[in-house]
Amino acid sequence: MSRSRTTIDCCNLASMLLCGIVMSMTEELTVCDASLDDAAAIAEIYAHYVLESTATFETEPPDVAESRGRIDRIVNAGYPFLVTRDSAGRVLGFGFAQRYGPRAGYRYSVETTIYVRPDSIGRGIGSVMLTALVGACEKRGFRQAFAVIAASEPASVVLHARAGYFPVGTLAGAGWKHGQWVDVFLMQRKLGEGSETLPEG
Repeated sequence: MSRSRTTIDCCNLASMLLCGIVMSMTEELTVCDASLDDAAAIAEIYAHYVLESTATFETEPPDVAESRGRIDRIVNAGYPFLVTRDSAGRVLGFGFAQRYGPRAGYRYSVETTIYVRPDSIGRGIGSVMLTALVGACEKRGFRQAFAVIAASEPASVVLHARAGYFPVGTLAGAGWKHGQWVDVFLMQRKLGEGSETLPEG
């Protein structure tokens, strides 16, 4: 079995911002809270990334029932779960936040995640979604956001850098999927006042 390894310099990817990647948006996009009725569309979008990419290290796509359960658990835990819709109401992408780690000390830190329909990539949806997700996290009083990004997804690194995330580390060979080792980048941005002030409550 061939064991190749996907590895790219996260800092160099972030510097791609200087190239000024421009995407024009001529359509109406709406970002709103996800509902349980969106589970089928979310499951369909996510299944592509599970089966065809290393953007996620899951290997079995969750079904609609599991997707409904995930939406419910995330929302009931006090975290945002959002969808982006076009003018016809079709779900073009989804994003959510969850506690960065299970310990109580992580309660002001979140891991943010977004996915876009593969046939809608390049239309600015990821940028709209991530901006809205960061704003939703700030409104809930969270102070730090982390993104865990496979090195096989350079566009995601650039997207997050444009949204204010910066590289904080690389986990070499942390993932194994589709016959290859995959490095994982960690990126971070502060939310609101970050660690400059004490949290409320």
